[in-house]
Amino acid sequence: IMSDQLSDIGLIGLAVMGENLALNIESRGFSIAVFNRTTEKVDDLIAGRAKGKNFVGCHSLQELVSSLKSPRRILMMVKAGKPVDELIDSLVPLLSKGDILIDGGNSFFADTERRTKYVEEKGLLYSGTGVSGGEEGALLGPSMMPGGSEPAWPHLKPIFQAIAAKVGPQNDIPCCEWVGPRGAGHYVKMVHNGI
Repeated sequence: IMSDQLSDIGLIGLAVMGENLALNIESRGFSIAVFNRTTEKVDDLIAGRAKGKNFVGCHSLQELVSSLKSPRRILMMVKAGKPVDELIDSLVPLLSKGDILIDGGNSFFADTERRTKYVEEKGLLYSGTGVSGGEEGALLGPSMMPGGSEPAWPHLKPIFQAIAAKVGPQNDIPCCEWVGPRGAGHYVKMVHNGI
């Protein structure tokens, strides 16, 4: 793929939240590559809600990784727990130094602490990001709580703040700011869920 045709961000996991986030990201002017373990989901999205939009449908993790600009930004929208660890283990060998893995699921913050250390030891960056607002928020503007490897933030900020909900008198303050290291994002999300 020509470097100018590479996608800005990749997203894995096309359940309702993942699909809506992908459509939100594309609607703010970013190109996006998507992958789902059941590849029919990818084809249905590309033929359906994403038709004619700036989407690349991928049928393997390798294809997704190959279609992304460097440093690669990969947003994982899979079920919390073991599926996240399995996905990280599948992705790590395919990635290059400085690439960024983002967990946008409802992971337990202690898992995110462990994963951030593990991924950083491999020379990669990791962000556990709380995403709030349900399926409607995902599509129209969620509240986002990113934490993890601080050097990842400048690469995530333009996309995350573009897709987040906006507040304030001018409706121009994004509901998304860096919250801290390692598991901080998912910790804040847990507190948020509890309130």
